[in-house]
Amino acid sequence: MRLWEMLFFCRIQSTFLLRQKNLFCTFAESNICMSHKEALQLFGDKKIRTAWSEEEEKWYFSIIDVVSVLTESVDASAYWRKLKERLLKEGNETVTNCHTFKMRATDGKMRQTDVADQEQLFRLIQSVPSPKAEPFKQWMAKVASERIDEMQDPELAIDRGYEYYRRLGYSEAWINERMKGKDARKALTDEWKRTGVAGQQYATLTDIITQEWSGMTTRQYKNYKGLKKENLRDHMTRTESALNTLAEVAATELSQKIDPKGFSEQKSVAIRGGRVAATARKELENQLGSSVVSRQNAKALHGPEAPEQIEEQ
Repeated sequence: MRLWEMLFFCRIQSTFLLRQKNLFCTFAESNICMSHKEALQLFGDKKIRTAWSEEEEKWYFSIIDVVSVLTESVDASAYWRKLKERLLKEGNETVTNCHTFKMRATDGKMRQTDVADQEQLFRLIQSVPSPKAEPFKQWMAKVASERIDEMQDPELAIDRGYEYYRRLGYSEAWINERMKGKDARKALTDEWKRTGVAGQQYATLTDIITQEWSGMTTRQYKNYKGLKKENLRDHMTRTESALNTLAEVAATELSQKIDPKGFSEQKSVAIRGGRVAATARKELENQLGSSVVSRQNAKALHGPEAPEQIEEQ
């Protein structure tokens, strides 16, 4: 590895622990006046979309996801619509007071969905006959308690992130690489925001960086690996992840030095950052005699229980 490559990776290591408390949250909008952070929680092997309210300091849970877990219905949305209609006719105040948030749906788009806090869900669960009701209540209480603990000690969130990947079969080396990639990504998006980049422009710049070092856009790369809505980064090999991280660290460093103004100027920075990793990739492939861009995904690398997480843009 050349000196400049080593310096980039040393930079990642030196900032890694300082930025970890911001790794696991993505911001979402809501239709009420409060900021919240969107995340996935696991109940067994089931995914529950949640939103943490900074102002109220409590979790909100996607009701449809909860209904799906409790009833195992093939159409949880239809089940909830019927239940909601019945409860409204009965004058149930819990349903009346439910909020709606924008959360990421299975198609990757942000859509309005009904949510409830812990107390509201406890009451709703009483209207859903299910043997899972009591274990689910205990799980919700545990999630709420863990979040409060994490506010006091952010390292707990880091530990749980590591444990999540371990449960899905990832190796310690892969997890470490992935976490460094998360840190590099957060630094890059912070830098984009500072220079006036917003919204869908993040995805465009990501495509530019990815195409420069891998030869494919993000969508083409996912197709190459046989993925659909899964997070590409969770299906990269360690080498792919390292190269992607190098590209994003390079783009961040260049942006901080050049100080581009807005999306148009950031595009040229993204190209240059991607080319740094492309150079490293070419040199490594010359040494190996084979391509490091792999068709393998997490199901092949780590078994059938690989995650389908919220896509990073």
